[in-house]
Amino acid sequence: MIAEPRNADEPDAAGAPAPAGAAGVRVLYVDDDVGLARLVARALAGRGFCVEHAASGAEGLERLSRGGIDVVALDHHMPGETGLDVLPAIRALPDAPPVIYVTGSEDSRVAVAALKAGAADYVWKDVGGHFRELLAEAVSTAIAGERLRLAKIEAERESRAARERAEMMLREVNHRVANSLALVASLVSLQQKAVAADTDPIAARDALLETQQRITAIAQVHRRLYTSQDVSAVEMDSYLAGLVEELDAAMRSGGRGRAQLVRLEADPGIRVTPDKAVAAGVVVTELVTNAHKYAYPEGSAGGEIRVLCRRADGGGDDARVLLAVEDDGIGWSGTGPARGTGLGTRILRAMAATLQSSLDYDTAASGTRVSLVFEA
Repeated sequence: MIAEPRNADEPDAAGAPAPAGAAGVRVLYVDDDVGLARLVARALAGRGFCVEHAASGAEGLERLSRGGIDVVALDHHMPGETGLDVLPAIRALPDAPPVIYVTGSEDSRVAVAALKAGAADYVWKDVGGHFRELLAEAVSTAIAGERLRLAKIEAERESRAARERAEMMLREVNHRVANSLALVASLVSLQQKAVAADTDPIAARDALLETQQRITAIAQVHRRLYTSQDVSAVEMDSYLAGLVEELDAAMRSGGRGRAQLVRLEADPGIRVTPDKAVAAGVVVTELVTNAHKYAYPEGSAGGEIRVLCRRADGGGDDARVLLAVEDDGIGWSGTGPARGTGLGTRILRAMAATLQSSLDYDTAASGTRVSLVFEA
């Protein structure tokens, strides 16, 4: 038996409006008394609920197996069984709906047993039939309670997922930090070997400054990572902007070179892994440092250093990346004796290899232009 719901804003026969959210709520009333089931269906339909009737526990379980029931009202006394026999089977169903236990027994132990077996609520049948209104209230309360329960489950699921994401991000960050610290140790070791025991104080100071700048390139990556929601990729335009700004400030404060401006031209939306960003940052650091030191010698008018980061083939986020540093200075083709200790050249080659690329010196450039292309 199915009773169609009333409009949720219409009052029922007793003058009570249908509860909010009642429309579409389907109630299964399990009772062998067909006449009483009709009265219950009428009362609940007046409150906006859809009602179906099952005359036995077996019939009720069969209906529940097909799904679509939001609340069960289960009678205690039925031929050959009681609701307490049926209740455990209902609660064992996947996604079992809440059960309101209906009993005419005044023995409180029946109600207690029903609650212990998993009933959400209970209603006593009375001779005057007022229990039907109480049952409607109990259905509304059960629906609200079920929604709260499901909301709690969803919140707990989201909380677990957020915790798992946080733990994954922490593991990723720890992995990146370990890699970066290993790279720092290698750079310091190379610098140590390049500085002779009798190096004059100015050269030693310059060597420490260069080491600091290499470490800055690595630190900038981690600065971008811990302010980002995604620790698996680095936005190259914002990363290089911060790196170039720090390099320029360090060079000017140290009185290095004659360059007047370091300018960045970077396409937005280029994202690379943190390891690739570190390698690219060290490459930029070495090339900008060289340009500061050698491109515009004393007595020249100075000039500009340009850092370029572009999509090499004009493609999307997965395209290859062109990274270049250029100036308008005296120029160097990359051949011949290294200017300085040669450590920077070794570092550049190592970082290019990390990016599975190689350095290209543009001999047609008016100054110096060094570039490499790598997979984003």
